[in-house]
Amino acid sequence: MKKLFLFLLLSTLGFASSAQTQDELLSAATNRERQRINAERATLEAAFDAEEDACYKKFFVNSCLNAIKPRRREAMADLKFREVALNEQERRQKAAEQIRQTEEKSSPEAERQAAERRATALEDTKAREERTRQKASERFDLKQNEAVNAAEAAGKDQGSKERAKARADKQAASAKEAQIYKDKQQEAQERKATREQRLREQTKPAAKSLPAPD
Repeated sequence: MKKLFLFLLLSTLGFASSAQTQDELLSAATNRERQRINAERATLEAAFDAEEDACYKKFFVNSCLNAIKPRRREAMADLKFREVALNEQERRQKAAEQIRQTEEKSSPEAERQAAERRATALEDTKAREERTRQKASERFDLKQNEAVNAAEAAGKDQGSKERAKARADKQAASAKEAQIYKDKQQEAQERKATREQRLREQTKPAAKSLPAPD
């Protein structure tokens, strides 16, 4: 009888220890996810701030800023959604802990069933966490790519404007040089005509004098 009682006591303690370990794993997973959310928020905020700083270097500042706002709201809303889901998961975890503490006082069979339910819940939580992390990672990569593409597009646009200005300056310089050359040619022709006119006047025979009257 004493051996049976000892076996039941050890079994109950084993289930309690297992349940406590599972709760600790869930709590650690929740903390890791919260840290990831905070890190992603900081990274996204820095990226969007950099985009906004670039907008102030453009001519259409407000248009550039307005294009960033909806992407920023969407990214922050996604993180907020994950935070809400995490808080709900934490609430359920605390409720499960209360149930576990209550069930520890119940029969070994009930404790075994509770342990199975917690194990199932833990697996479900891990799977859901993995899906959420994968989805968040994909969205984060997408946002990063969008930010990089936007920065590259801004750089290309600035480069195109600079090249267009350089072409316009070169054309203006060429036109100015052509006009200067044309003016010089005209001045040379005028000087030549003047010299030829003077030469003709110098070589023109003198008029014969009239005979003296008788």
